[in-house]
Amino acid sequence: MPAEESKPANNAPTLTHQDKDGRIRMVDVGDKQTTSRRAIARGRVTMSRAAFEAVRDGQGPKGDALATAELAGIMGAKRTSDLIPLCHPLPLTKAKVKITAEDHSNSFQIEAGVRTDGKTGVEMEALTAVSVAALTLYDMVKAIDKSMCISDIVLVEKIGGKSGRYTRDAELRDETS
Repeated sequence: MPAEESKPANNAPTLTHQDKDGRIRMVDVGDKQTTSRRAIARGRVTMSRAAFEAVRDGQGPKGDALATAELAGIMGAKRTSDLIPLCHPLPLTKAKVKITAEDHSNSFQIEAGVRTDGKTGVEMEALTAVSVAALTLYDMVKAIDKSMCISDIVLVEKIGGKSGRYTRDAELRDETS
């Protein structure tokens, strides 16, 4: 399948999930090197003070919302290729989700870290873990507050593969320098 890949004459970046004719395709990673790969993603769920306190204090209407959301995030990471059409199924070696209460903003910060040894990265798995954890938190608390806001889901860092290391904070520093 490498013959399907094409680079424009000006070496501009191309979309990896399209062939030279613009058809959707799964990227061929068969010739890539197996390396250790890691990714961290982050997001936030902001809610009313009453909902925040109920969740923080373990008094949500459906039980322990934080533990349930953390578990759901891990499960989401493991099922990413079932949710995102062109993602490769990956044998994850680690998936961790941590949710932290932030009193000053009535919000919960969700952070997911994912690892594998493979031929493609785990960025989508980390982002999916955060997204599923946030949606689960919303589901667990919607009886108290339907106006919750899920926001700021971003890739914080990725390590491994041909492109090496990406750190969001470094990119932000470069943009503001």
